[in-house]
Amino acid sequence: MTATGENLMFQKDILRNAAYRNSSSQMISFSLNRHGLTDPPLLAWSAQSRRLTWGRALDANVAHLTRNSRTPLSTHCSVEDAQPGYLGNDAASVTPRLIPLPVPGPSWCPKALWCWGSHTAGFWGLGWAAGFPRSAAADMAASTAAGKQRIPKVAKVKNKAPAEVQITAEQLLREAKERELELLPPPPQQKITDEEELNDYKLRKRKTFEDNIRKNRTVISNWIKYAQWEESLKEIQRARSIYERALDVDYRNITLWLKYAEMEMKNRQVNHARNIWDRAITTLPRVNQFWYKYTYMEEMLGNIAGARQVFERWMEWQPEEQAWHSYINFELRYKEVDRHFLNSPAIVLVHPDVKNWIKYARFEEKHAYFAHARKVYERAVEFFGDEHMDEHLYVAFAKFEENQKEFERVRVIYKYALDRISKQEAQELFKNYTIFEKKFGDRRGIEDIIVSKRRFQYEEEVKANPHNYDAWFDYLRLVESDAEAETVREVYERAIANVPPIQEKRHWKRYIYLWVNYALYEELEAKDPERTRQVYQASLELIPHKKFTFAKMWILYAQFEIRQKNLSLARRALGTSIGKCPKNKLFKVYIELELQLREFDRCRKLYEKFLEFGPENCTSWIKFAELETILGDIDRARAIYELAISQPRLDMPEVLWKSYIDFEIEQEETERTRNLYRRLLQRTQHVKVWISFAQFELSSGKEGSLSKCRQIYEEANKTMRNCEEKEERLMLLESWRSFEEEFGTVSDKERVDKLMPEKVKKRRKVQADDGSDAGWEEYFDYIFPEDAANQPNLKLLAMAKLWKKQQQEKEDAEQDPDKDIDESES
Repeated sequence: MTATGENLMFQKDILRNAAYRNSSSQMISFSLNRHGLTDPPLLAWSAQSRRLTWGRALDANVAHLTRNSRTPLSTHCSVEDAQPGYLGNDAASVTPRLIPLPVPGPSWCPKALWCWGSHTAGFWGLGWAAGFPRSAAADMAASTAAGKQRIPKVAKVKNKAPAEVQITAEQLLREAKERELELLPPPPQQKITDEEELNDYKLRKRKTFEDNIRKNRTVISNWIKYAQWEESLKEIQRARSIYERALDVDYRNITLWLKYAEMEMKNRQVNHARNIWDRAITTLPRVNQFWYKYTYMEEMLGNIAGARQVFERWMEWQPEEQAWHSYINFELRYKEVDRHFLNSPAIVLVHPDVKNWIKYARFEEKHAYFAHARKVYERAVEFFGDEHMDEHLYVAFAKFEENQKEFERVRVIYKYALDRISKQEAQELFKNYTIFEKKFGDRRGIEDIIVSKRRFQYEEEVKANPHNYDAWFDYLRLVESDAEAETVREVYERAIANVPPIQEKRHWKRYIYLWVNYALYEELEAKDPERTRQVYQASLELIPHKKFTFAKMWILYAQFEIRQKNLSLARRALGTSIGKCPKNKLFKVYIELELQLREFDRCRKLYEKFLEFGPENCTSWIKFAELETILGDIDRARAIYELAISQPRLDMPEVLWKSYIDFEIEQEETERTRNLYRRLLQRTQHVKVWISFAQFELSSGKEGSLSKCRQIYEEANKTMRNCEEKEERLMLLESWRSFEEEFGTVSDKERVDKLMPEKVKKRRKVQADDGSDAGWEEYFDYIFPEDAANQPNLKLLAMAKLWKKQQQEKEDAEQDPDKDIDESES
């Protein structure tokens, strides 16, 4: 083909494209007069898009110039190298250069538009156009030299302050959307009239699709669109080829396989579709959608055996539960119940959930296979065991038995489950059990439910904290009220197994009562003495007696043996307790036991051991002496008292001395009693001892008892002058005054009255625990006359108070003289 022919074909395409893009554009043509040819237009102006576009030059020596009016103020375009391949290979001789071009403006340019610039002298082209707008930029371009151009100056912004009204990006976008500035009119529809245009259209579309695929092979949507377009043209073979090429790119794309198979099914290509589904499930066996669609297709085609075969292949992969249910429903749709029996055990083994077992059993029940349904429930209970028990399984099992009128089996199931499932997980179980008992049970059954509920509550508490002994007590009390002996023993054994982890008595105080209650239950409720003895012995062996002991356990054990008329074991128990861990309480109980048995020699020996263990215990000395007194051995009792008061350390010496004095008074040993008082006063000067001594002398009833009593009071008063406790001295004087009022004369009374103190109010500083001052406090003090005579300051203070009082009265009389007259007249 000649160059002229090529130019004509190229220019024809340009005109066709221009007509397709904008049919209303005004064309301004320029001719290129280099080869002596009259060429079609190369530069076009569109009034609608306001763009100036250069076409591609036909000659290799002519450059391809482009002008884009997106920047309205730009008046330059670049000269690009021409594409080789039309007329020659001399396009490389064209030198790129910026050439000024006219820009549409308010003025009109002349009809000739000149464009300069080439490696040859002369012009490229001259065109004529009617009415082309001309701007200032065109004038400036005309005045510019051929190899020189002037760059316009940029105006400086003087006021850089922000505008009063600010425009946000959101406003710009909203305004652009409202004005629909981005919308372009749709391209015109193209009507194909002959086969040549159709082939041309196909060629262009395929080239477009292939280009898109070539740009990015991994975009599967391009492949699918390409294949669907070929499918729309009934080019099934081409569509298959495209899908196969796409699968080579990404065979893991699920959508690709689905579209491929749907295309084959849509075009009734069954074998091809089977082939695709088979390849899909072989390549991606874990994609359930392939299996579902494959089985659905076979079932719709009536190929039941093929669908079953696909299901069997699917089940080999052990899919999710829904897949198994689909297979089961498929068999049920075609009345293949026996095949369902084969599938149901498989699903409960692959997916061993409670709901699957229940569905399996309910299916058996629905088809009247009650024995099979019961076996399924029993297998489920055995399968889950005690570690993974679920209340829903037992509820379903119980309801099944209830429907079969097996009420005793229902009770057994509920009780079995309630004994092994925690309370929080058995709420529904309790509810259904209660409803069942209300429907078919009696009052006893309802009470059993309530007891069971409380038992569950206590079980949860003791499981949460096994050392919560209060919870064990409540639990045992509940069990003892309504349970068999073996059940109660089991709970007791569980309770006593929770030994305190620390060997400190405060941690064992509550625990030991579990053993006590256990032993009492065995003795009183179970009537089993031998087991009671074992409980006592086990508890005594468990207690760490070297660190601490519980006298209560020894005493209860001894009392139990006495009730069993086994005195030797009781004595052995108490003797062992005294030998291992002697305590006052054990000695007292053992001595009391021997006293009741009138074994006084044993009592003496026990008192001796007791006093060796605790010589500071005054009560034991007194009891020992009282025992000897009862037995009539006065000398032995007096010796015990003498030995007791000679102890260097006593817990209650005043009680011991009082008992000794009372003992001598009972024996009417006045002189011994008086000597005891004198010995006691050598150790203590307590006011109560003096008063008791005086009252003893008064109550003796002998001659001179009053004088001796008065003498003791005077001696006590002299002795207690140096005592800091003035309240005790006041108590002594009050007792003395009471004595004189009853037995003394008037002079004796006046003498005692003169000794009575004066009560005065005083103030003193108070200090806090940290030594800081805490203020002042008032208190009452007693001033005895004898002390005031020895202290002249007190006498001076009394005279000052009297003078102040007289002065106050004198001032009052001067202020109100009439008052004095009235008082004198009255």
